[in-house]
Amino acid sequence: MDFDMSGLTNLQQDLLDVAQNRLPRESFQLMRKIGSKARTVVAKEARSRVKKDSGDYHKRFKRGKVFKGADGEIVVRVINSAPHAHLIEHGHRLVRGGSEIGFVPGKKVMDHGLQNFDSSGQFEKMVEEWLDKLLRDGKL
Repeated sequence: MDFDMSGLTNLQQDLLDVAQNRLPRESFQLMRKIGSKARTVVAKEARSRVKKDSGDYHKRFKRGKVFKGADGEIVVRVINSAPHAHLIEHGHRLVRGGSEIGFVPGKKVMDHGLQNFDSSGQFEKMVEEWLDKLLRDGKL
């Protein structure tokens, strides 16, 4: 999922492009912070959507490593490493006694959690604060 960058002004977007090229280490640090915040929001969404008796699903939300994507953008992932996380996310067949008795629809926790994070404005706020700090420190 891509985050909506429309909250940033043209000047801020230009500064962000320059900062990512001139200060890649600081850009990666910012994305780690953003990924951690997104993980928190997704985990909170999971706690509200999924029952407690789902094993250790709630404890297994993690922020992945920050890396450069195929198009050169900086990417961070939020994942759940529980072996049954994909079943909760996308749904599964319900089988009792060897026969299928129904289908459990997916909860789409990741989609809803990342949409909540994107719509909350936290991403834009963190980027704006980071750019302001770089300008104050004279790094840009």
